Amino acid sequence: MKLLQVRKGQFVFYKNELHKVYSVKAMFKKSVHLYRLKDMQQVLTQASEIQLYRPKHNDTFIFYGKRYTIDQNAKAKPGDYILIVKPAPDFLDHYSLNEIEKVESIEDGNVVTTRDNGVKHHEYVVMVPGKAEASQEISYYDKSLVPEDQQLKDESISYLVENDDSLKPVVGDIYMDVKSNTKAMIVAMTEDEVVFGHGVRIHVAELLDDTRYTLLYQFDED
Repeated sequence: MKLLQVRKGQFVFYKNELHKVYSVKAMFKKSVHLYRLKDMQQVLTQASEIQLYRPKHNDTFIFYGKRYTIDQNAKAKPGDYILIVKPAPDFLDHYSLNEIEKVESIEDGNVVTTRDNGVKHHEYVVMVPGKAEASQEISYYDKSLVPEDQQLKDESISYLVENDDSLKPVVGDIYMDVKSNTKAMIVAMTEDEVVFGHGVRIHVAELLDDTRYTLLYQFDED
């Protein structure tokens, strides 16, 4: 589906791969800023070069080196990732279309995320790890164009670090949370998450979205 109006958060196909719009700057020729879901690589393009896709139940895709399947019937549990498909945030919440957040706790069927957002049950779908039976591949517009060895590589977090060390934050880095205007230092990490000093725990990929986080200080391990 060709886009007449591009907006932040939309899932789109660009050069055969699934991307997400993270900003639109109408003053520039290449006004659409995307990042590729499989590895968070950023790209500048224009509306004529992308194709809109609306994620739906049983779609499967790669998010930062791991595969997930959308399940609109799954009950979210602490530790799950959710995709916010119908955002209606309250005044104190900070999220928008197709944001991916981690569940911290459940309250009456609604969730509280690790970013302290309260998301109502009708606003999100659960991202279940792995590939479900009869799921539809959306990481690629045409999977037949992607060599099998590349497909296997795309689902490996290890290759992300090998591909670009600058993508990997380290303990000691300091970031600004753009939405809450809070400065915080990374004090711990797992394979794909970081933990800030004030307790907020997020996916590494969120740090690569400059509309959400800005790197203020990069710790030099050497």
